[in-house]
Amino acid sequence: MKRLIDIFLALFTLIVMSPVLLVVAARIHLYDRGPVFYRQRRVGRGGVEFGILKFRSMVTNADRIGGYSTADDDPRITPVGRFIRRTSLDELPQVLNVLRGDMSIVGPRPDVPAQRELYSAEEWELRHRVRPGITGLAQATLRSQATPQQRKELDLRYAREVSLGLDAKIIAMTFGQVFGQGGN
Repeated sequence: MKRLIDIFLALFTLIVMSPVLLVVAARIHLYDRGPVFYRQRRVGRGGVEFGILKFRSMVTNADRIGGYSTADDDPRITPVGRFIRRTSLDELPQVLNVLRGDMSIVGPRPDVPAQRELYSAEEWELRHRVRPGITGLAQATLRSQATPQQRKELDLRYAREVSLGLDAKIIAMTFGQVFGQGGN
């Protein structure tokens, strides 16, 4: 049932947000003629790695320039990138990851492989029993201010308590964070 809801919501999002997706893609491309999307290796359900898709928010070849900061003041972030990060529009292409089955609409945010060191073997296994999500408990409650430890605890809580009711609550809370007082 969760997978069917994910597919429906991803398709609905693509249709409704397609004008926004097109405008963002055009603005990114026009800024420096570089690629519109950025793909990064992440860990999904069962510990299987996949390529997460995002709108590119940094200058072309930012990984070659140096630094790995994701802070808002990183000089590699383009003006368009600042806006799409602040509004979470950089995450919209992940609906394609949902349609592919790599991700869910709701679940813990997918880890980068190096984050494995933050977990015990049992926690890592529990954490990856569920598909990672575009939004999750940490994003819905603390947005980007969550510490790695807080994020880990909330991700493990989600994996223990996953339900459609919890997913609905997280979606509502996420909208409040992005569009309400919690938005940056």
